[in-house]
Amino acid sequence: MELNADFTERAVVHAGKQEWVASPMKGVDRRMLDRIGGEVARATTIVRYAPGSHFSAHTHTGGEEFLVLDGVFQDEHGDFPAGTYVRNPPTSEHTPGSEPGCTIFVKLWQFDMDDRHQMSIDTNTAQWDADPGRAGVSVLPLYADEREEVSMETWDAGARVGLDSSNGLEILVVDGAFTEGGESFEKQSWLRLPVNSSAVAEAGPKGCKVWIKRNHLKETPTAPKT
Repeated sequence: MELNADFTERAVVHAGKQEWVASPMKGVDRRMLDRIGGEVARATTIVRYAPGSHFSAHTHTGGEEFLVLDGVFQDEHGDFPAGTYVRNPPTSEHTPGSEPGCTIFVKLWQFDMDDRHQMSIDTNTAQWDADPGRAGVSVLPLYADEREEVSMETWDAGARVGLDSSNGLEILVVDGAFTEGGESFEKQSWLRLPVNSSAVAEAGPKGCKVWIKRNHLKETPTAPKT
């Protein structure tokens, strides 16, 4: 399956307005954003766990990163409430689920295959800092290496924010809204900009909180080699 698989093009999904699609696991539904491959795929997805639903134990051969959007995600490593960012590197194992139910934004098979850095950050309690170079913007760095940079940002109401996509950029709206290119992006809206492009976003009247990944499209993504 290929969905938004041309990484030379701007891609947009207003996932909050889409219907949920059942996954192979009962009680777990999806809204797909981009995908290359079959059931084992390089994929970016919003996933909803119904209360009491669980996946069977599995190994993340290609790694997994996710942000909990609402509810509480659970596995044998602990309880991860809304606002938690987690990286489970290649070869990591877990049995995910949620007794109260939850929604997560998840990316699969997008790691360096030698990465073994497992981590989690509660973005609700971590230190956010004002960006001295961009008025009205506060930043919480989440992860960075030579392949990518991941962060959360808040944009004050009406702030105009330049989006430099020299090496690729993705944004997910976590809360609030912004406009870009005459288009409105609200909660669960996702925007991917190709390499060597740029844009300007303007935060809505209540401001905006976003998850951002940069510099990760220097090499064209491909389907997993399993």
